[in-house]
Amino acid sequence: MGDTLSTTSYIGRFAPSPSGPLHFGSLVAALASYLDAHAHQGKWLVRVEDIDPPREQPGAADLILKTLEVYGLQWDGSVLFQSDRSKAYDEVLNKLLLEKKLYPCTCTRKRLAGLNGVYPGYCRKNRNIPKQPHGLRLLCNDQIIQFRDRIQGEQSFDLSTLGDFILKRKDGLYAYQLAVCTDDHFQGITHIVRGVDLLDSTPRQIYLQSQLDFPHPVYAHVPVITQRNGNKLSKQNHAPAIPLENPRPTTIKALTALGLQPEPDLMMNSIEDILSWGVQNWSTRTMVGKREILQDTL
Repeated sequence: MGDTLSTTSYIGRFAPSPSGPLHFGSLVAALASYLDAHAHQGKWLVRVEDIDPPREQPGAADLILKTLEVYGLQWDGSVLFQSDRSKAYDEVLNKLLLEKKLYPCTCTRKRLAGLNGVYPGYCRKNRNIPKQPHGLRLLCNDQIIQFRDRIQGEQSFDLSTLGDFILKRKDGLYAYQLAVCTDDHFQGITHIVRGVDLLDSTPRQIYLQSQLDFPHPVYAHVPVITQRNGNKLSKQNHAPAIPLENPRPTTIKALTALGLQPEPDLMMNSIEDILSWGVQNWSTRTMVGKREILQDTL
């Protein structure tokens, strides 16, 4: 095991959204979280983040779970679907409303255009819930959020540059930050390994965890896989699905992307033996400081 954690118990997770099949970049993230959990004798959970129906593809959740099984990435326990968790999300929202930590926001997309994602607080003085459609924003104090990422090192974010963020959207759908923090706490997640493209979500989640008196998981953000044109390999950029037949070459390629150096003859082994080799040789140190990996060079 390449690095030692101070905790005696470890619960990690992989949480894909069913907006399409798994591509190589999402496989690398899934593999990293799987290897880290097993290298620390921990549990590895799978959660399907299906709270945004307009972005979801029919059958994508089942295909993702089938793909994980084909690649030998078997999870512990049952799969948690966020679409079943609305009662829990409402309880958190009601708690924050009672504590006056949320406020309704009626701003339109037109009014928020050109703000680069930083909300300027137009509705901060609103406290009464209006009859018209509205979102719910978390009132953020102007403070510095600091944490140590196991791969990216010391991090510092000024909440004032992030702005009050949405926990429930105007269309009635629950926001990502709310669902993630609620479910990480519910599942007892102690360690999160995910792509570095989510690094700027971490200070928001740490702040929300603090407002709810939830413990903070330990974070590790792995480099994202990029295309030659510099774009992140993603569903939005039409990344192809990883093959379901013969998962061994793609798994070897993913191990290499994570900084490991598998021997050529490892390809001849079973997928179970390949993953076992990955667990035995896993270390986050191989990726320290890296933000991107060009897929074409793997």
